[in-house]
Amino acid sequence: MSDDDPIEIWCAGEEWCAVTATASLIGKKWHPVIVDRLLQEGPLGFNALKDAVDGVSSKVLSDSLDDLEERGIVTRSVVSEKPFRVEYALTQRGEELAPVIEAMREWGRDHLVPAPDEGSPA
Repeated sequence: MSDDDPIEIWCAGEEWCAVTATASLIGKKWHPVIVDRLLQEGPLGFNALKDAVDGVSSKVLSDSLDDLEERGIVTRSVVSEKPFRVEYALTQRGEELAPVIEAMREWGRDHLVPAPDEGSPA
């Protein structure tokens, strides 16, 4: 899929469709974090990206990257064959998510507080 190919959606024509379709695209648990890390740090190899996305398993990261690549948000490039190494980067479409991710960050800073540590008094 290229940046010029539209992403097919199931709710075309409905007023709320663009919001719902975008939320379903980046609303998966790790998708916005992956996009954010690639926006902040630029192209990354798999292990560097895994380190940057604290708490994600290798399988979930791999599945998430496959999904984002299929939707034209991320590209995967082979950097070297020996040792085999790949690098992930945002496409133009992925980079255009920057204001959305920034708005999510700002909203979170304004409205969310960390949960108290389990075991510490509330």
